[in-house]
Amino acid sequence: MFRRNKILVKKKTYVKKFRQERYKNKVMTKINFTVNNNNHQVEVEDSLRLIDVLRDHLGLTGTKEGCGVGECGACTVIMDGAAICSCLVLAGQLNGTQIETIENIEKDQVLSKLQQLFLEHGAVQCGFCTPGMLMSTKALLDVNPHPSEDEVKEALEGNLCRCTGYIPILNAIKAAAQ
Repeated sequence: MFRRNKILVKKKTYVKKFRQERYKNKVMTKINFTVNNNNHQVEVEDSLRLIDVLRDHLGLTGTKEGCGVGECGACTVIMDGAAICSCLVLAGQLNGTQIETIENIEKDQVLSKLQQLFLEHGAVQCGFCTPGMLMSTKALLDVNPHPSEDEVKEALEGNLCRCTGYIPILNAIKAAAQ
């Protein structure tokens, strides 16, 4: 028992030392950017990701983190008109950018046409992928209001959904494009 406690103490000391070293050398960056048509200036660690800035510093928790490596699309937001995975963008890259998150789609507690169509077509089940799907779709429809099915599939190829089988999502997007 004594030996085990000694190992735990050493481990705790090591972890504490590691954290101190990590935060001792952190570089803070002032960022000026626009999120959902509101200007923001934040000072954050430059190695933070966009998703961390949105959720932890701005309180915009609609953007979900799935994989953390850009494979699932759950964290998709629109940056300067393009759908991007917010888990792959560092805070240092945000200066002067325009970001749009899922919170900007709904207006005055009224669902957008796209959100309403997702509900009507059963394109929402567990809801975890929904913000990313909606943002990828919005980015597509903003530049191409009447996409072909192949263009819709291409726009969504970075978004994973384990519940719907994609058919209801495609049907909702087709209805939105009419």
